[in-house]
Amino acid sequence: MPQQIVIAEQLRIAAVLTDERVDELIVAQGRYQIGDVYLGTVENVLPGIDAAFVNIGESEKNGFIHITDLGPLKLKKGGAGITELLEPRQKVLVQVMKEPTGTKGPRLTGNLTLPGRFLVLQPHGQGVNISRRINGETERNRLRALGVLIKPPGSGLLIRTEAEGVSEELLIDDLEALFRQWEGIQAAAETANPPVLLNRDEDFIHRILRDHFNPEVRRVVVDSAEAVGRVTSFLGADPSSPVVECHRESSELLEHYKVNAAIRDALKPRVDLPSGGYIIIEPTEALTVIDVNSGSFTRSANARETVLWTNSEAAVEIARQLKLRNIGGVVIVDFIDMDSRRDQLQLLEHFTQAVRHDAARPQIASITELGLVELTRKRQGQNIYELFGRACPSCGGLGHVAVLPGMDTLQPLATSTGLVRSAASARSEVLSPAGGEAGGRRRRGGRGGGRGGVDAGVSDGPVVEAGGLESAPAEAGSSEQIGGPRRPELDVVAVPMEPAQELVYGWLGLSPALLLDSQPPSDNLLVRVVRPGEDPAAVVDEAKAQLAAAGGRRRRRGGRGTADALPASESRPVEITPLPESSGNEAEIPVITVSVPSRDPEPAVQASAEPVSEPGADTDSEPRRRRRRSSASE
Repeated sequence: MPQQIVIAEQLRIAAVLTDERVDELIVAQGRYQIGDVYLGTVENVLPGIDAAFVNIGESEKNGFIHITDLGPLKLKKGGAGITELLEPRQKVLVQVMKEPTGTKGPRLTGNLTLPGRFLVLQPHGQGVNISRRINGETERNRLRALGVLIKPPGSGLLIRTEAEGVSEELLIDDLEALFRQWEGIQAAAETANPPVLLNRDEDFIHRILRDHFNPEVRRVVVDSAEAVGRVTSFLGADPSSPVVECHRESSELLEHYKVNAAIRDALKPRVDLPSGGYIIIEPTEALTVIDVNSGSFTRSANARETVLWTNSEAAVEIARQLKLRNIGGVVIVDFIDMDSRRDQLQLLEHFTQAVRHDAARPQIASITELGLVELTRKRQGQNIYELFGRACPSCGGLGHVAVLPGMDTLQPLATSTGLVRSAASARSEVLSPAGGEAGGRRRRGGRGGGRGGVDAGVSDGPVVEAGGLESAPAEAGSSEQIGGPRRPELDVVAVPMEPAQELVYGWLGLSPALLLDSQPPSDNLLVRVVRPGEDPAAVVDEAKAQLAAAGGRRRRRGGRGTADALPASESRPVEITPLPESSGNEAEIPVITVSVPSRDPEPAVQASAEPVSEPGADTDSEPRRRRRRSSASE
């Protein structure tokens, strides 16, 4: 099938498209990239796992190297242990074979490889190897004989698939360029101070064309005019070369070819199939699980054909998703159960053909006793979840939020447009320590705090009270009193409601404004319910008058509230007079006076019914308390 390669060099993102559909993504944006050659130092050696950690840069995560990947050191000393091969502060020449993922640092190897367009030089390897995709026996013999003749002594050579049918001169030129590159790395390693980067494929376009260009590519799209010349120079003057063009708007390159849309879809677990079925892909720490479902596909004559058809479509799509999402490691696929052994073998053969063109070489095992298909895929770089996925700030990546017993289940509705908190949940949120920090300190016994003794200006939205009535936040606009920005004026909205609607909306914590034909442009609303028989205009006028009166009282109190306007030495007496008993024989009615200091952030409420000193007594004593008697006792 015809393919095209889209390269956004400025963003270092490329995509391989097949029939206008993104099949593979290549991203090179991290600090460490596969193929980077470093000169590092051994930090510590762990004989318990036959491995060592190597410092290769400024990152907090050291590279990990296993004893089986030591390369030339392992070959020189045979079967020696890791402690005999490496020691702390030792210089080592390593290459990144796996990019860092999660809490793990990059995986390193001492078996260096330098890839070219037709050949791969292995400085510490042995022999000549030929790509398995070259099928012709005559061509394989020709390339093998040529590789033995031109291979440098003490090195290994890998002949790539692109070398099929290529002349000897081009192969020799490619090998000479790789050998010069290796000599430069050796010279730099002798004089450099570790940790240091010695070699990297800086030319992103050259790397993409070298690793992903094939005869099926019909077009290459780049994001700059200068890149067109580099692509043409790399491909040569072959008449069969693909069309090379520059996209006019480089910033819209990924959007135009639906690369961004493919990334968004690849981050979702569900993938729909053409026939109506779908698959679910769930990555975990240990492995990736894929489930196949028939969905709405019912067009086959019987259940057996439906299952086989759906599984075959799923096998093709799974092979594509493995490349697109760059899923590596162990993969478990739960296909729809099939009773026929013949159908199972046919599905395995179909699945094997679908993953045949994957460069990561997936290895498919047979179907287990539970009907699961196991396969492994070589890890190559970071997967799409690590590159473009971020953990949800609400659930921390769990995919769900815990709602414990006793919690207000209506509280999450407050974040949606048109949905508000109940009065109880709104007050409990404001009274929490976090709410106190956001809206100012809480004062006990004062009037400036509004309903429930809470400072005004904390609640950002309307509050639904009992019976569905919705009131404005306490003393709207008082955020000025704590130095915050001025709150915009409230919009008064009248909503006609029946008694049944009022009851339901009150219980559910829904805003009556949802009944309006058009939603108000502002969320700062004062919603008043108009019951049957009431005049909406009169209700609105009454609400506006109440707002104006509340604003006038706030201005008369001063810029910092009523309590703060009083001197520090004075207190506001609050008289609480109990109701007389039914007998009516008491000669006097005791009056309890409560003194509340206005400036103390944590005032202690004092109550006393004992006599206190008369005016003119010693002023250095405790604050004076007065007791007023009724006329009957005087």
